Amino acid sequence: MSQDAIVMLKDDHKQIKACFREFQKSTTTDARKGKLVEQMVELLTVHTYVENEVMYPRVRELMPDLEDDVLESYEEHHVADVLVMELLPMSPGDERFEAKTTVLIENVTHHIDEEESEWFPKVREGLSRTQLREIGAEIAEARERAPRRPEQPSALKKTIDAVVS
Repeated sequence: MSQDAIVMLKDDHKQIKACFREFQKSTTTDARKGKLVEQMVELLTVHTYVENEVMYPRVRELMPDLEDDVLESYEEHHVADVLVMELLPMSPGDERFEAKTTVLIENVTHHIDEEESEWFPKVREGLSRTQLREIGAEIAEARERAPRRPEQPSALKKTIDAVVS
């Protein structure tokens, strides 16, 4: 059975936030923090890809009154992409690793909270269940081809498009 797009994206958000919470625990070791950042990078790369490639363009097309919200979301994704690219070569022992990860967590948490409290309700109200399931099916397909690392060509294209578009 196909899921609706908002349910799928909220599931992503739950996984991402769980990763964030574990990173922020005082008992989490540096080695575990390194692994968690790798997991965050993969989760965020896939998630921003499916939103940028499917969800945002489809909502933009079907609900033009949400144009400003979509553009803001693209920019928030761009900020997360930059932070992720800066985190990639770092290790937990690096001076700014913890601070940079904290800024990433704060920015993404703000984005998730805004999407879930403001944007998703508008989309759910404006689109039919059938439309949300169709978008969900497109998201499932996009997830299969989505990059897992930000340096993969399709992820780099997404980042470049955000800068020049």
